[in-house]
Amino acid sequence: MIADGSIALPRPTQPGSFTALMHLYESNYLRLHWLFDDVMALRDHQCSRVAGDLPLHLEVIERRPYTTTLRMTYYFRDGQAPVADPDLAIRVYHDAGLAEAMECRSRHLHHALQRFHAPPASELGRRWARNGMLNKWLEYCYDHGHRFPAHPGRAAAAR
Repeated sequence: MIADGSIALPRPTQPGSFTALMHLYESNYLRLHWLFDDVMALRDHQCSRVAGDLPLHLEVIERRPYTTTLRMTYYFRDGQAPVADPDLAIRVYHDAGLAEAMECRSRHLHHALQRFHAPPASELGRRWARNGMLNKWLEYCYDHGHRFPAHPGRAAAAR
């Protein structure tokens, strides 16, 4: 396993810059691989269950030769209906070794996540907010023991 702490930032890299954002995407890619070994070998729908945390749901939305799009979420109970939050769409760029949070709710629905809401002023700021949240959440999920095993048949077909 490659640790994301080994990513060398070129000098000078301005915090909040596009260049630094690309390094965050690289860190997201590495952290996703903490949860699964091979994105091409993932089942279409999976759920990781560990003690002390909610079940973590992972869905493969789209598979392309150079990208895979995932949706990762928890489901909270809000009355009778389950609420997906955080509900992140993540695009994995296989050839570049990057993972980008493409979309997430503009406002978290679960009260425990609402304190993280701060509306950014620009598209770059929105990308930083989404991907910073993904980066921290991936670390949290890994620290709590979440993992997604590969589908044996899909792993062989992907090669």
